[in-house]
Amino acid sequence: MSGRGQVRFEDIVKMHGEFAALKGVTFDIEPGEFFALLGPSGSGKSTTLRILAGLDAPSAGRVFIDGQDITAADARDRDIAMVFQSYALYPHMTVYENIAFPLEMAKMPKAEIVPAVQEAARKVAIEHLLQRKPGQLSGGQQQRCALARAIVRKARLFLLDEPLSNLDAKLRLETRTELKKLQRSLGVTAVYVTHDQEEAMTLADRMAVFMAGEIQQIGRPADVFARPNSIDVAAFIGSPPMNLIPARYRGGYVEIAGHRLETSLKEAGERDVVVGIRPGAVRIVTDGIPAVVDLVEDLGDTAILDLDCSGISIRARVSDGNVPREGAALSITARAADIHVFDATTRRRL
Repeated sequence: MSGRGQVRFEDIVKMHGEFAALKGVTFDIEPGEFFALLGPSGSGKSTTLRILAGLDAPSAGRVFIDGQDITAADARDRDIAMVFQSYALYPHMTVYENIAFPLEMAKMPKAEIVPAVQEAARKVAIEHLLQRKPGQLSGGQQQRCALARAIVRKARLFLLDEPLSNLDAKLRLETRTELKKLQRSLGVTAVYVTHDQEEAMTLADRMAVFMAGEIQQIGRPADVFARPNSIDVAAFIGSPPMNLIPARYRGGYVEIAGHRLETSLKEAGERDVVVGIRPGAVRIVTDGIPAVVDLVEDLGDTAILDLDCSGISIRARVSDGNVPREGAALSITARAADIHVFDATTRRRL
């Protein structure tokens, strides 16, 4: 096995009484990969992370790290560093003491602890804060202290449970960029739990999309965005989310509000489908599906239009150069390549 930090989950089930929190979850993470577990609240992503950390035991299935079965191994024997949403810093200790704590627990000689702590603090740019207590730090600085404490252990796996959710929007963006650079420079495998799909899209090399205790799709963020394999994934990924419109499929075309749109799907026959079109793929044209602008949300460089197409609501994203007024009548269409077709019954991509 080349590299450290390879993970394999094999048919992991987690029961809480009658309730299945995880229903047979299987995935692999490669060494050095930034892997996101993405999904809404209660979908099973944090349970998955806790099982990997050894804080929770699975009801069935096996967990491997670097080819070794660690399903029953104690958390402290897994060589894993974890960063929580709450940072879990000791308030009575200085930043230095917080970062040094795991090394002291591991009985490292004091002469080696000092340079290790300074190096970890330097990597997250808090070396000037080592004598402060957590209460004297901003949210972003506390976050970095928690990261430094994880780095100092030189663990083979970094587990991050919604680590940016307590930060304000601007700081969240900055920290996100730093986190990605840090993970690259350390070359460590990172497993990152988030419900924020923008975070997952920008940080992850690959991601697993969780829904109701199951993984719906695994892939590179760009691929999951471009080809969601179910209605649920399509509805969850993208901001604003994909338009999902009941329609009738007829041999290569779909009918929406009495108008035909060509698709790249070339199956014969007819069936009820759900058509997915991303707001950014809706195009305003001279001749297409008639629509009336109900509402305009101006976001500065772009605007989101809420359109009424004969009783069907469709959202469109347009650039600031051609924003129509509320109440305006227009026509819309979408290219065949931008039309996603899902089976109305199975909810899977066709």
